[in-house]
Amino acid sequence: MTDTPPPVDPTSPTAAKARHWRAHSRRVMLFRRVLPMVILLLAGGTVAWIVLRSAISDAERRAEQRSDVALDNALYYGQDDQGRSFVIGAKGVVRVAETGHLRLVGPVLRLNLGGAKVTEMTADGGTYDEAARRVVIGPNVRISDGGSGFVLTTPEAVVDTRTGVVTGDKGVQGTGPLGTMAATSYVIRDQGESIEFRGTVENKVRGTINPASSRR
Repeated sequence: MTDTPPPVDPTSPTAAKARHWRAHSRRVMLFRRVLPMVILLLAGGTVAWIVLRSAISDAERRAEQRSDVALDNALYYGQDDQGRSFVIGAKGVVRVAETGHLRLVGPVLRLNLGGAKVTEMTADGGTYDEAARRVVIGPNVRISDGGSGFVLTTPEAVVDTRTGVVTGDKGVQGTGPLGTMAATSYVIRDQGESIEFRGTVENKVRGTINPASSRR
């Protein structure tokens, strides 16, 4: 015959301590399971916020750069190496942050401003590289010489503002006192005083025209 322990009184201090210990044990086990998940969530949220904030800051910086460089109806006055004046105008100007170049909307260039005649060039768009002192305009370039009556149309024109020389190698058509002409490329020197046309076998145009002589 074995002795059985007497039943424990649920209201006794010993029973109360046992219940408290079991509850504490359950809380510890719960914390051990939940805390790692909470830590992972917090860490992931922190990384996500850093990435998001970085992207927002970069977008804000780019927006500020774009908004600070836009100009309407801009004019730029300059001189070539021989002191001859020129003007670069545009309906809109935006500085391209990646290159530092000026993007021109509706550009108008006037060479030899204030002289006996003015060579004017217009186009749909273009770029101005201030460091290289070069303007590239196009498409739909129209070059007119007010003194001689020559008008040229071409897809692109490159202007070296240091020398005043205008070049293009994407084809050109023109009308003037000597009739019409078409060529593969052209060079305009001396602020419009000399125009040289070069052609391929198909159009067979090659020669130099002095617009000033046509006025005599």
